[in-house]
Amino acid sequence: MTFDLRGRLDRLRLMAPSIGQCAVAAALAWLMAKDLLGHPRPFFAPIAVVLCVGVGLGARLRRVAELVVGVGLGVGVGDLLVSQIGSGAWQIALVVALAMVVAVFLDRGTLIVLQAGSSAVLVATLLPPSGTGGLDRMVDALLGGVLGIAAFALMPASPAAVVRRHASAVFEALAAALDGTALAVERADPDLAAEALEEARGTQGAVEQFSEALQTGREIATISPVRRRHRRLLLLRYENAARPVDHALRNTRVLARRALVALDQGASVPVGLAPALRQLSAAVLLLRDELASGSEPAGAREAIAAVAAAQTGDRTGFSADVMTAQLRSIIVDLFQATGADRESAAASLPPLED
Repeated sequence: MTFDLRGRLDRLRLMAPSIGQCAVAAALAWLMAKDLLGHPRPFFAPIAVVLCVGVGLGARLRRVAELVVGVGLGVGVGDLLVSQIGSGAWQIALVVALAMVVAVFLDRGTLIVLQAGSSAVLVATLLPPSGTGGLDRMVDALLGGVLGIAAFALMPASPAAVVRRHASAVFEALAAALDGTALAVERADPDLAAEALEEARGTQGAVEQFSEALQTGREIATISPVRRRHRRLLLLRYENAARPVDHALRNTRVLARRALVALDQGASVPVGLAPALRQLSAAVLLLRDELASGSEPAGAREAIAAVAAAQTGDRTGFSADVMTAQLRSIIVDLFQATGADRESAAASLPPLED
């Protein structure tokens, strides 16, 4: 496997704002907890910042709450038990198990469970309870979470840029899956169909990252006073497109799977399927560009309408009928991604023959 230097540099460029947020806010959290609050080893404060801001996407506000509650549980259970039973291997096992059980009982979030367990380990090993140490560590975690949110609000990445980047990956994955299936049908090649199906199956990760990017964009627009004006932009340009594009990808997977079966068995495929898929692929990329530029996706809608108008509604066999049905579903999905409602999208297609 070759080392993709350009890809790594691109990723670093995209993550640089979050890394900067983490570094600055972590240093401030340490200084405030140590110098202002007088805590001698306030490591939970910078840890809270890193977990809150992170370099990932989505649910930062929830991570702060889970972090603080998790630290509280771990420290509380650890302080209570270790003060009574001491430290050792079996004590660590008991403290960690109880802290994580309580966390699971209270919330299904992963972070709260892991933080409760790790905090309990620290208390049971490195930080035996003493005086107000447990309370101090909870305050440190809260301080770090607040500073993480402050960094998130006052030094935000552009929500439009965050969402645009991940939306483009989804649109490009969908276009590639449509093109790959079209090529397999054109060449009547089952191997190419299998490759197209595998490519289509690998798109779910991009969809999930797009969903997380939308959540992050909403949080930035809600929390940050300098980014609040982007909220309507995000909702109108991308949120309405997210679910229909996801559905289009799922329908493309079904179509690719049926194309593979048909080509393996030598069954017929719908006349005009490959050109229609090519046209839809071009429409998807046009939709990507129009949404990114902030313009009304009229060009993409027109291109999709042309594909819809060319459908005949003929029935030519089971496999062909399945592929026709999936093609029609993809057309409706993409119409909806441009902002059309489902009824008008379905009405653009000619009725199927009985």
